[in-house]
Amino acid sequence: MAELISGVVELEKTYLAKYIPSGLEGCRSKEIIDIYLPGSSTHPSLRLRKDGSKYEMTKKELANEGDASHMIEQTIVLTETEFNELAKLDGKKVHKIRYLYPCNGRTAEIDVFQGALEGLVVVDFEFDAVEDKDSFNMPDFCMADVTQDVFIAGGMLCGKKYEDIEDDLARFGYKKLSVN
Repeated sequence: MAELISGVVELEKTYLAKYIPSGLEGCRSKEIIDIYLPGSSTHPSLRLRKDGSKYEMTKKELANEGDASHMIEQTIVLTETEFNELAKLDGKKVHKIRYLYPCNGRTAEIDVFQGALEGLVVVDFEFDAVEDKDSFNMPDFCMADVTQDVFIAGGMLCGKKYEDIEDDLARFGYKKLSVN
């Protein structure tokens, strides 16, 4: 039986990485495959996710108009069979390796994109309170806060190649990165 988690608020900040922080290779990591639906949408808000050995379907919507750092997230836990069946639908995919990196008493989720988006490294921090989010200082290994930049949202990155977002990244002076 599927489990429904309704209306969870997600407080998050997203950064472009300036460089790969020391010790990342030794951190816990997992493969993530996201499939955004419908494939015909410019910015789909429905996501299927394979997160290591967990499977889920999530819908994200803005909680406050114009503030992408504050989202309402509804999630249904799926079985592997359900995920595999839904994955047959026409969707746009993103493949990444997520590293869980300790940073100043928090956990940075460092997403190293694979395949067509190879070279893109994005860092997310999640918060329990708006005050914590608003007072958070960007770490040295990050170069720019892109939380409000629509081009970097998962639903916008899906189905794209690095070349498709290169002009957007150039505005920040971003250079391709890789984990050895």
